[in-house]
Amino acid sequence: MALQDIIARARGRLRKLTGKSYLPYFAFDAQELDPAEATRLRTDASNDLERLIYGHNGRIVHKWLHYPEIYEREFACYRGTDVNFLEIGIFKGGSIEIWRKYFGEEARIAGFDIEPHCADYVEAPNRAFIGSQADPAFLESVIHDIGAPDIILDDGSHVAEHQEVTFKTLFPHLKTGGLYVIEDLHTAYWPGFYQGGYRRKGTAIEVAKALIDDMHAWYHHKGSQYAGRTTIKSVRFYDSIVVIEKGDIAMPQHIKVSGRDRPGL
Repeated sequence: MALQDIIARARGRLRKLTGKSYLPYFAFDAQELDPAEATRLRTDASNDLERLIYGHNGRIVHKWLHYPEIYEREFACYRGTDVNFLEIGIFKGGSIEIWRKYFGEEARIAGFDIEPHCADYVEAPNRAFIGSQADPAFLESVIHDIGAPDIILDDGSHVAEHQEVTFKTLFPHLKTGGLYVIEDLHTAYWPGFYQGGYRRKGTAIEVAKALIDDMHAWYHHKGSQYAGRTTIKSVRFYDSIVVIEKGDIAMPQHIKVSGRDRPGL
């Protein structure tokens, strides 16, 4: 079934049940791949992460089809290293299994979830913690245990308030040069459980937009809202994903060079 058909069916079912037109995350009727389709997708895959996902035979993985290309672009340089990777949201454990295969044996991979049973889905050397991403004390305890991450991937509750607390707490602990990724940003547009809405203050989309202003705080006098101007190297947007790269940024400088001022040029 085509994605647009899945969305239309989910939207129609939701209107009938609730009278509302927004689509909660769980409303998308994700189809489990049959073996023939998985083989076709694996054969046609354009990168290693797609091949790993479409060939996966472990625990359940639930991702949008366009995500692997994004993650291949952003994460490929960490493969075969001792990358310290923290994923928020364990679900059924399949995602962490994929990251282990992708990053390799030297990677340090951990995840946490608010549901206690999720710990049963994580096997050593991967690690699992149980707690709420809206609890700064818990978040600090995870960092104390695993050390400063190279990559933080927020695929947790998708609730705006939770995502904001998590970013404010964890971004300062991210290694310089590291990546903070928020996934499934489409939920930022959905009111109700996810506290979303178009341009609604405090959603992950609006936090990411504010980080652009923070990055450019050298040029305005409003100060920084979420991160200091010396810490944001880049903010990269994709459909439903934002990647915030942490840096150690010196004050920008500019020069003017003219060959006419240098003999022989």
